[in-house]
Amino acid sequence: MSETSPADSAVIARSRQEPEVFAEIFRRHAPEIKRFVVRRLGLDVAEDVVAETFLTAFRQRGRYDLVRHNALPWLYGIATNLIGRHKRTEARQLNLLARTGVDPVTEPFTSRSDERLSAQAVQQRLAAALAALPAGHRDVLLLVTWGGLTYTEAAEALGIRVGTVRSRVNRARAKIREELGGTDPTALVIEEVRHG
Repeated sequence: MSETSPADSAVIARSRQEPEVFAEIFRRHAPEIKRFVVRRLGLDVAEDVVAETFLTAFRQRGRYDLVRHNALPWLYGIATNLIGRHKRTEARQLNLLARTGVDPVTEPFTSRSDERLSAQAVQQRLAAALAALPAGHRDVLLLVTWGGLTYTEAAEALGIRVGTVRSRVNRARAKIREELGGTDPTALVIEEVRHG
């Protein structure tokens, strides 16, 4: 969104009278939501979940809190709820990543083969650790790390308290650190986002 573009809240408010304006929200945020969903569920169902996310948002736009200028946390919350319906698929995706080291978001061909092999080994261990987390802990951790949301935005997205987000993120990171033999999971996940 450029400095001259209206805030998401203004676009949503206008879309209540002119529904076609809501397409701007899709244009602004669909690529980011899609990357998040692909990472969690794989490419096969991502298009459907993203479409359903924006359809749900469109239907709920009348209840959107216009005080919130950025709609991204709201959209992540909707997507995360829809992903909840696909938990088995997500677990299979993480287990596949744990076995193969192939991330559905990263490019299949790369010239950094040595770095890639090392990163894939870490990805496999990280994916296994993520798959072992309770769903609520995994949701919060991935919204913060892969989605780039603040703790406040993650709380808003999931309809929980910020303290709950902090607690779940800390517990998830501790569990992953334990599974990875003391390696800092935050660095691994952030590095993964940068290269993914």
